[in-house]
Amino acid sequence: MGIIIKPLVTEKMTNITEKLNRFGFIVRPDANKLEIKKEIEALYNVTVIDVNTAKYAGKSKRRYTRGGIVDGRTNAYKKAIVTLKEGDSIDFYSNI
Repeated sequence: MGIIIKPLVTEKMTNITEKLNRFGFIVRPDANKLEIKKEIEALYNVTVIDVNTAKYAGKSKRRYTRGGIVDGRTNAYKKAIVTLKEGDSIDFYSNI
């Protein structure tokens, strides 16, 4: 296990969840769709119909400060968007 890093809870993803019953997750970059499907079904006790994945490259960032230029880089990550069976749902806030 350990394929899922964290759920993706953003304004855009929340709108997609409400309309299409799809949920987003940040996953390990080497995970494939079958592994993602198995882990989500085991963790949340739901039926997964479809898994879509996308890889995002890290981007360079630069800030100008009084002390000089600060260079940095954002992390690269892989996102999985999972479609659940009609009637199934995931509650991310139940453990809070």
